[in-house]
Amino acid sequence: MISIGIDVSKGKSTVCISKLHREILNKPFEVKHTLEELKKLADKIISFDEESKVILEATGHYHIPVVSYLQERGIFVCVVNPMLMKKYASISIRKGKTDKLDSKTISKFGLDNWYELSNYKVEEDIYYELKTLSRQYFQFMSLRIKLKVMLSNLLDETMPGIAGLLASNSISFAKDKLSDFVQKYWHYDNIIKLSENKFTESYKKWAKKEGYQFSENKAHEIYILAKNSITTMSSKMPSTKIIISETIKGIRSTGISLNLILSRMKELAKLLPEYDVVFNMNGVGERLAPRIIAEVGDIRKYYSAKALVAYSGIDAPPYQSGNFNGNKRKISKRGSRYLRKTGYEIMKSIKCRVPTKDPAVYDYIIKKESEGKAKKQAKIAGLNKFLRIYYARVSEVLKN
Repeated sequence: MISIGIDVSKGKSTVCISKLHREILNKPFEVKHTLEELKKLADKIISFDEESKVILEATGHYHIPVVSYLQERGIFVCVVNPMLMKKYASISIRKGKTDKLDSKTISKFGLDNWYELSNYKVEEDIYYELKTLSRQYFQFMSLRIKLKVMLSNLLDETMPGIAGLLASNSISFAKDKLSDFVQKYWHYDNIIKLSENKFTESYKKWAKKEGYQFSENKAHEIYILAKNSITTMSSKMPSTKIIISETIKGIRSTGISLNLILSRMKELAKLLPEYDVVFNMNGVGERLAPRIIAEVGDIRKYYSAKALVAYSGIDAPPYQSGNFNGNKRKISKRGSRYLRKTGYEIMKSIKCRVPTKDPAVYDYIIKKESEGKAKKQAKIAGLNKFLRIYYARVSEVLKN
């Protein structure tokens, strides 16, 4: 048995090859992530007479080219959780950290756990693309939230209280009532320099142009708020309009990107046989269906519903010693935070209203709350049940 330990980094990897009894066949050497160098590595591995396995850590997206190329050549590749490798490396008394030492450690891990190693399964193209889009969705959403916080802070100085009057109910990320209003007026000084009648007329034209419902009472409330508010950032300062306008541009730009990503995710998700089942689950709908499918991936890679729950990181591992049994365990959080976040959004959606059909998860959340659980804990318990139902229903569809 020959264990090839690869420590992957950006653009290159360090490789150590060893065999039974930890005999090192090749001292650690570097391999760049180019076709030429990966071909040489693959040829070398294939040339061995004994059974060979490649072991490497999951490193975001850096390991993907290496895994893809080696598996195309028919080589066994095992991708190990970095936390597991860290625990294994911590056994050593003399600790050190270099790429060469890491590749040696990974190679030793392969030999010590030879019969537990599993060949990495590359997800189908649709699941892979969905997952990639989902990750980008979270990045753009994070950026959008930061920009909205920035705008909120600016409005505290230029238009305090306006956010409370102009909440947006649009389902499109590219349309935001508050941002559109601030883009037009950007400071209370631009409102109070007009008479109330003139502002009302101006607000009416703006609402018609942007596609919002006009309310004379709302115009009156905004005008009174503008007259009675104290602003701390002057409208005469040239940079005031610039920073507000640029922040709004960022919010609109990220909104357009989010809509495009979601649109593509919907197109892809509809090609999968489980889409209709997931779409019709209580609390999901057309926005969350492609996202939860993207984060769960191909359900066939989980051996049971318990494995899916563990992957999400909401399982509570048992803790027992002697006569002691720990029954107040916290969730492990050793899993996909993206799946947890998406699942939690679904729980919030479920909790918003009493369902007329498929009430199992809603009833379970209510039950947990009645037992004294905090609302967040009850939703996490509901997510556990939801994922088990998800596993059962989607597995049934994929069997047929």
